[in-house]
Amino acid sequence: MPALTAEQVHQRLAAKFGDAIGPLSPPKKDQHFTIAPARLREVARFLKEDPELAFDFLQDLTATDHPKDGVIKVVYHFYSYKHRHLVEAKVHADRANPELDSLEPLWKAANWMEREVFDLFGVVFRDHPDLRRVLLPDDWVGYPLRKDYQEAGGYRDISNVRDNPLDLYLNLDRMVKAQQPAPAAAPAPAAPPKPAATEPPKGA
Repeated sequence: MPALTAEQVHQRLAAKFGDAIGPLSPPKKDQHFTIAPARLREVARFLKEDPELAFDFLQDLTATDHPKDGVIKVVYHFYSYKHRHLVEAKVHADRANPELDSLEPLWKAANWMEREVFDLFGVVFRDHPDLRRVLLPDDWVGYPLRKDYQEAGGYRDISNVRDNPLDLYLNLDRMVKAQQPAPAAAPAPAAPPKPAATEPPKGA
């Protein structure tokens, strides 16, 4: 069967799950729809197992922070190698207590991607088999990709403060110049030749 459009996928989901599927955004680069958090795994399982959809690959899983709206939007990109169609969906997790069902039981690719979103945004994925930080140390405080994250000035006496790149360049330039040998002194100019002595004229 031919690949389905985003509109066709959305219509099929809306017909089965009703209000759990939000409206499809206007056609543009990132056309998407939302999935109700409580129905995420149920909808995801249908996306994978329905023969006409057959989304056999979780292509990407990331997030964006929206403190003014009180949500963290977890973004899913599903792809079907069988039918060659793709779709993007978002789930709005409560920013004060962001918890969602893990999709690792459906797509093993979700494992490290969910760990990354947990590490950087603090989203907890229920039933994940090994939910721990993947980029930062286990004792790191805070979630660096949240917009209200405040730098602590370093980690275990290791500074994370960077100098201005222009200052670094100027310091390097001064260091290179200091290591260069001083130019040799120019030789003193030669004294002009003395005029030749002349005999006074006779009879003087």
